[in-house]
Amino acid sequence: MKLSTKGRYGLMAMHRLSINYGKGPISISEIAKEENLSEAYLEQLFTLLKKSDLVKSSRGAKGGYQLKKAPNEIKIGEILNSLEGNISISCKNLNSSDCRGYNACEGSSCATKNILDTLQEKLDGVLDSLTLADME
Repeated sequence: MKLSTKGRYGLMAMHRLSINYGKGPISISEIAKEENLSEAYLEQLFTLLKKSDLVKSSRGAKGGYQLKKAPNEIKIGEILNSLEGNISISCKNLNSSDCRGYNACEGSSCATKNILDTLQEKLDGVLDSLTLADME
């Protein structure tokens, strides 16, 4: 399993917002400059993050983005799921048609089902136990 640039860059941008938390909005151009990322790419990521209700935007000369909640209230799993989609290594979080489509486990006869379900639970547990505040 490999995290895409969406997930990595999104975490970097959200970390930048957490550093600035309580100080007002920060512009995409400032985030891009501080993190050495593409402004155009960040705009795409912030569209997803805003849709997931993790950030809010404001317009104008002093506009930009800011976290919608405190850094300790935003789970890393929420961020990654909003950018990457459902991070799933087992059939546990998929419907049965998706599961078959990936030649994954069908029913209880699958030899890998138990181990993949266990790995999924552990991964979900870690992603839900870490927050933006843990990145500092």
